[in-house]
Amino acid sequence: MASLNKVMLIGNCTRDPEIRYTPKGTALVELGLAVNRRYTDPSSGERREETTFVDVTLWGRTAEVANEYLRKGRPVYIEGRLQLDSWEDKTTGQKRSKMRVVGEEMQLLGGREGGSGGGAPQGGGEYDEEPRQYRQESRPPQRPQQQRPAGRPATPPKPPVDPDLDVEGDDIPF
Repeated sequence: MASLNKVMLIGNCTRDPEIRYTPKGTALVELGLAVNRRYTDPSSGERREETTFVDVTLWGRTAEVANEYLRKGRPVYIEGRLQLDSWEDKTTGQKRSKMRVVGEEMQLLGGREGGSGGGAPQGGGEYDEEPRQYRQESRPPQRPQQQRPAGRPATPPKPPVDPDLDVEGDDIPF
């Protein structure tokens, strides 16, 4: 049976993030996100808004960037997965649980602090600058492109030849 655990949220930070580090030195940030939903009440035709508060955990470099750039009220896009935390309450002995989002990707939205922006425009629209995207996984470094001498046209590289195939590129029927 197939399954999918993916969450995509756009909301505003409810508090300034505070960074912590695990004993092995991995950065960890827990932040709150307020996500608004606007809808029309079908019975009264009245416009309504409800706010959902979501706890988000970020790890590694994403956590460090969040700690540096996110502040209370700042809009942010978080993509991640749901995780259920369960524990036993030490005072009552009852089993407790809490659903949270473990962020795997983050984009800062809105303008820079101190600039003309500072928040997301109401009702959608354009942002003051391009969103910056941060992922948890590390990417291999990009190789710098080689510069060709001036005056010589670039020749495209020839595709690798498979010795097991006796078919030329023009002989493929599609």
